[in-house]
This record gives sequence, C-alpha cells and structure tokens, in this order.
Amino acid sequence: MTTVQPEAPVRVLGTPSDRFAERTAAVAAVAAQFADEVDRDARPPREAIAVMREYGLLAAAVPLEHGGEGATVTELSVIATELGRACAATGMVFAMHQGQVMALWRHGGDGAGVLAMIEAVRDGALVASSTTEKGVGGDARRSTCAIEPSEDGRIRLRKDAPVISYATEADAVFVTARRDLDAPASDQRLLVCRTASTVLSQTSTWDTMGLRGTCSNGWVLDADTTADAVFRDDYATISAQTVLPVSHVLWASVWVGIAASAAERARTAVRKQARASVGTTPPGALRLAELLVDLQLLADAVRHAAERFDAVADDPATLESSASALAANALKVGASERVVDIVTAALRIVGIAGYAATGPMSISRHLRDAHGAAVMVSNDRLLHNNAGLALMTGAIL
Repeated sequence: MTTVQPEAPVRVLGTPSDRFAERTAAVAAVAAQFADEVDRDARPPREAIAVMREYGLLAAAVPLEHGGEGATVTELSVIATELGRACAATGMVFAMHQGQVMALWRHGGDGAGVLAMIEAVRDGALVASSTTEKGVGGDARRSTCAIEPSEDGRIRLRKDAPVISYATEADAVFVTARRDLDAPASDQRLLVCRTASTVLSQTSTWDTMGLRGTCSNGWVLDADTTADAVFRDDYATISAQTVLPVSHVLWASVWVGIAASAAERARTAVRKQARASVGTTPPGALRLAELLVDLQLLADAVRHAAERFDAVADDPATLESSASALAANALKVGASERVVDIVTAALRIVGIAGYAATGPMSISRHLRDAHGAAVMVSNDRLLHNNAGLALMTGAIL
C-alpha cells in the first residue's frame, strides 16, 4: 500500500525564527481551524487571539528592558505571514495590534498611564486603534475631536469613529485627537483609552465581502482617562517613524500569507492533474510556475521592507524623510494589488473547485479577503500623497 505524503506548504519569507516558530505554528493551527467559521459569522477570531495571548505573540515586540522578547519587525513580518496563511482576520488582528503597540516604547514617554500600558501589553493585552473619524474624509492625519480637560483633573474625549477593528476584544484603544479644543485638525496627539473606562456605542455593522473577522464596526467612543496616558510625541512623529511604516510592512506580510495559501491550493490541483496523466505536463503547470514567480517577488519586497525598517529603526531623520514615506506607501499599494492578481491566478489554475464557496480547494475566502487590502486606507489616497511628495521633493528612492 502506497503512503501519500502530505503536501508541503509553499514557503515564502522563510520560517519564523526558532524562538517563535513553535508558538506561531500553534496559533496558526487554531486560526485555521476556525477560519471558515470566523468568516461566515463575521465574528472576531477569539480562539486564535486567546492562543496568541497565551503564547506571548501579542507581547513579542515588547523590548527586553520592559521584560519582553524584543522581536524585530522582520520577525513580526514572518509571524504575520504564517497567521495570514491560516486566517487573514487573525493575521490582520496581529498586524494592527503590533503596529500600534510599538509606538508605546518608541514614543510614549514615561507617563504613568503609558508605562502601565506597556506592562499590560507585556502581560498579553490586545490593543486596537481609532485614527479615522467621521467628517475628515478618511484622513488619519486630521481630527475633529479634541482632548478636553475636566474639573476633576482628568481628561475626556468623544470620537465618532467609522471603524474600530476588533473593539469588543481589545483591552485598550489608542485614539488620535486634537491636542486641545483650540488646536487645528492636524495638531494631533495619541492617547491610551482603556476599554474598562471607555464607553463604546456601536453605530454600524461590519457586514463586508472579506476580512469579515476583523469586525471593524463603527463606534462612538467616550473616554475618561488621565493626562499621563497621552503619548509624549505628537502623532505626526509617531505616524512617520513607527505606525505607518510598521503597519504597512505587517499588513503586506498578511497579504503574502493569503497569496501563499491560495498558491498551495493551486499547486495541489496541478499535482492532482499530474498524477492523473503520468508522463504529461498538466495544462496548469506553466501558470503555476508564473504564479510562484509573482509570489516570490511579493515576498521579497515585503522582506526587504521589513529589514529596511529594522536597519533604520533608530534613525528618526531617515524615517521622517519623503523617501521613507514614498517607500512605505508604495509597499502598501503594490502589495495590495499584487495579492489580488496572485489569488486570481490561483483560482484559474484550480478551476471550478476553487470557485466553490466552500471545500478544501475553495479560494473564495482568499479572493474576498485579498480585495480588502486595497480599500483599507485607500490606495488612491496613498498615491495622491506620493504624487505630492514626488513633485515637492523629487524623492524617489
């Protein structure tokens, strides 16, 4: 009797470093188990979040001096790809969380509220973010709401947010707001709002084509906190040096995972065709080879961007340069478009079994999730920003 060996996964971006590999695989296994249910019910990937917390992946990047493991963005990128391969929603929760929490130790300062949040993240707290607001046209670099001091020495804030991803699962939301009631829309601060002392009133439902498990509902956020929970640096600095480049790398890493999972199904289909017609080259083999070239190019671009950030992570001048912003935006735009092309190519290779809504060869969820990449922070907005930067500064590389 012949033993059929299991399919080896299509490998891109290498594998997680030894200190995260086993834990990442464990989380990915749980994420894959519930991925279809999470997508069908548009619910958060609670099981995977719980295992991420248990195995310390939510705290992976906490610096050594704060009792963490000090994961680099390159390491986080590989983890995000493995999680995205199993479940795009789980990968995006991981990526969005890491893009926020890195701002804590890089820009938060030594306020008691910020330091307490670092300790909470080290112990497994999950962080969401609220950077967009109704009335500003999706521009995260402008706010209508403002930090308002109260007579009891605390500060309060009300924000009408069109989306806050996985808000029901988060232990804190990092919120942008004008520095004070007299500040212009672009004079923003970032502050920690613990969900235990924040009222979230849902205003819309996340019933979308893809990335359904991120549960990015609309909320009115009413926060009551203290001045020591406000980050030291202004949000323009935080965004340029950390949130924008890290988020774009980690989002793109998740999209690599989606593409790799679709490619695995395409390869399985071609191998099945080859076994059915020994001695002939299946019609999908050439298309598969082309797909794998595109997948490798995408993976290499993301890997390079992660390594580039790690190389200049402590160089504010470089991170705040026009060239850095152009590169981060270009990565997001390019990766979000390429993932759709790769998944579509995989669908055509697999054929009708991939077109099915469910089943072991279905690529429906992959394709729907892939299309979400271009509309989360509109590609047109980023291209418009890049056009302005290129015209004003002449920066390209």
